[in-house]
Amino acid sequence: MVEAVTVSVEVRERTGKGAARAQRRAGRIPAVIYGDKQDPITISVDDRELTKLFHSPRFFTQIFELNLDGEKHQVLARDLQVHPVTDGPLHVDFMRFNQETRIVLLIPATFINDELSPGLKRGGVLNIVRREVELLCSPLNIPGELVFDLEGLDIGDAIHIGATELPEDVATTTDRDFTVATISAPTLMPSDEEEAEPEEGEEGMDGEEGVDGEVVSEDTAIPDPSDDGANSND
Repeated sequence: MVEAVTVSVEVRERTGKGAARAQRRAGRIPAVIYGDKQDPITISVDDRELTKLFHSPRFFTQIFELNLDGEKHQVLARDLQVHPVTDGPLHVDFMRFNQETRIVLLIPATFINDELSPGLKRGGVLNIVRREVELLCSPLNIPGELVFDLEGLDIGDAIHIGATELPEDVATTTDRDFTVATISAPTLMPSDEEEAEPEEGEEGMDGEEGVDGEVVSEDTAIPDPSDDGANSND
């Protein structure tokens, strides 16, 4: 289960675009708490704290405990508006939840014990089909990651979602035992004949190639064309 992160927030008395701009100038980001059949509460969050949080890859799977004047709200971030140029946060929606709440989330897949995989040892390649897996989760039991063990897997083997144990109150959004990754064969290497093939110009190393392909060494005298017929009267 993902542990809750505590964040201090303040009540936002005024709403509207002008009030939101004033909040941002003061270093606060407008936000709202909604859901769980309760009235929404308009709040603001410290800009620097929120920016640090939303740069985490688990921002939308992290449980936040918002401390509002001593009253605590357990929420999930469900929507985030960012500036089109700076990518800084402009507004965030926090959703309350209870034990009956179920939400669809993308959970990252990680792989361990690659050094214990015979297929990878022989040059095979881990082909990851799904880097994230879509799950139906209880907010109280969101897994931080799904771990898949590569020990004993050979070339041609596949890793399915059933290879990892899902936490309680967590299920896939499909009944299929779908593939998460495979161990693929290594890429083809040059054959021995290709490696033995001489490079261009290698065959002329001991001399220059003359007319008709005859190899002429440095010790061979090359007749001067001007001497043709010089002794024809002899």
